[in-house]
Amino acid sequence: MAVHAHPDDESSKGAATMARYIAEGVDVHVVTCTGGERGSVLNPRLQHDESVLANLADIRRREMDAAREILGVRQDWLGWIDSGLPEGDPLPPLPEGCFGLMDVEVAAEPLVRLIRSFRPHVMTTYDENGGYPHPDHIMCHKISMHAFETAGDPDAYPEAGPPWQPQKLYFNQTFTKARTTALHEAMLAAGLESPYAEWLERWEDREERTITTRVPCSDYFELRDRALLAHATQVDPDGAWFHVPLDMQRQVWPTEDFELARSVIDTTAPEDDLFAGIRESVGAVAGEQR
Repeated sequence: MAVHAHPDDESSKGAATMARYIAEGVDVHVVTCTGGERGSVLNPRLQHDESVLANLADIRRREMDAAREILGVRQDWLGWIDSGLPEGDPLPPLPEGCFGLMDVEVAAEPLVRLIRSFRPHVMTTYDENGGYPHPDHIMCHKISMHAFETAGDPDAYPEAGPPWQPQKLYFNQTFTKARTTALHEAMLAAGLESPYAEWLERWEDREERTITTRVPCSDYFELRDRALLAHATQVDPDGAWFHVPLDMQRQVWPTEDFELARSVIDTTAPEDDLFAGIRESVGAVAGEQR
């Protein structure tokens, strides 16, 4: 189960990993916390299209439908309201009733309900910084952590179905400095203009997250990009995301990377599989049942 803040996040964070597991027969469920109603139109070709601006919420739902079909995932909406990304100095207050201002226990209830019905062994979400400090990403982290801790508790949310405890929870760590630098240097070595030069110049010196798990999934990078392009209002098809040739990406950085945040089973880092330790335990239980 991959828990994301907005439609399009599922296609830019961990999509190739999901596609790989689906190809292996794993059932994958995307949970989308908000409808992205207050998002911007980031595709220059659509930024001045009045019909898009007037119907953004409906369009983003249709885009999510298309991306879901491409990836082959299940998908559910929690139904909370996009907070928007506040801008200015000082930052304006968040709009009343938005996801970012909700009580965590209230906002987590439908996620607990979905966990108990879908019964995932693994969850993925964002770290405490949200990947970047969007209020919806930070709240997505909070409710994911709360739901992971309470879904298996029979005394918590008694009306949300029989308890189920996921076994591992990971944070997506897609945009690491190491990966960005590697792709940047590969572009320069090939005599190509890197889309990451200014990005790296602005990169703040901060402690890098610990990557515990690198999932090989380069065979599914093209599918990942198709799913992302399905979110046409949110992606510039000529933008930096698509400048690095796929063959170069596959050679330089053929994995999607994660940080193991919680585990109720024994596992040893580094891993190359989100289900490391789980396959063995599930297999052992199945053998005992036989």
